[in-house]
Amino acid sequence: MNCATLKTNGFAALASRSSCYEEKSWQNYTTTSRESLVPATSLLNRNKYNLIAEKKPFKALLKRQIRSSRASRSIQAAAISGQDVDVSTGPSSQVIEILLKAEAVCFDVDSTVCTDEGIDELAAFLGAGDEVAAWTRRAMGGGVPFQDALQARLDIMNPSREQVTAFLSAHPPLLSPGIRELIAALQAKGKHVYLVSGGFRQMIGPVADLIGVPRSNIYANNLLFSESGDFAGFDPAEFTSQAGGKAKAIQFLKKDKGYKTMVMMGDGATDLEAKMPGGADMFIGYGGVTVRSNVEEAADWYVTSFDPLIKVVTRQ
Repeated sequence: MNCATLKTNGFAALASRSSCYEEKSWQNYTTTSRESLVPATSLLNRNKYNLIAEKKPFKALLKRQIRSSRASRSIQAAAISGQDVDVSTGPSSQVIEILLKAEAVCFDVDSTVCTDEGIDELAAFLGAGDEVAAWTRRAMGGGVPFQDALQARLDIMNPSREQVTAFLSAHPPLLSPGIRELIAALQAKGKHVYLVSGGFRQMIGPVADLIGVPRSNIYANNLLFSESGDFAGFDPAEFTSQAGGKAKAIQFLKKDKGYKTMVMMGDGATDLEAKMPGGADMFIGYGGVTVRSNVEEAADWYVTSFDPLIKVVTRQ
């Protein structure tokens, strides 16, 4: 594909940015298996990648864009012609096989099952939203050990039992579109669903009730209060109170329940960590709320909608 063709098919900005890099390199590129039904002509020029603004070699940016591509030549042709392309249908056959044979699937809660970060919302309710949100971004991006970020955020908020109860009454869970359907589809296939989160049991319990997951299947942190209801810390015995805790929770479940294959799904670095030796056998990244580039690049499959997963699970 030459520069003239690029400009003709909606890639004028990229053609200019690239200074017409080796034209032959374009022939080997396919569209990425990352989004759910997006205009094909925008695949290589999307705001979230900020390709034009980033001061990196164009070729490197393009390689990152198509890093785990499984798209066929027909999809590539559709992109050139300007058609819409469902690029979430491109996981490898191995990824699909693992998902279908898994006995259990674990979900992160904040920014995955729900559209918000519970701890950030609680902080905003308590008047400490900006400061706590900054710590959350650092933790989810992998920039600081999770336990340090957890302690720092709780120290800032210092929530009482009464305040947590008031928050829950005023802020019912906000579920991500399609999550109920996906969990119902998994359970209909006999798969067990768990919520494995760095959030708090007090806030995740109502979420579990809404999506049909037993509260006994929650592995999360637990806020501690004194007899008078004052904040007294968090339970350090919970798996997810430490970095790598999600992998430890999955290791425990494999040993306790006898699961051979388990899948973890989430949006952040702590979810990605679940795929450690002995932990999750596959990690599915979810970017429907927040896209984190390190998670996207490392995921076995990355989606921005639950629809492709529902299709895979229900098609048999």
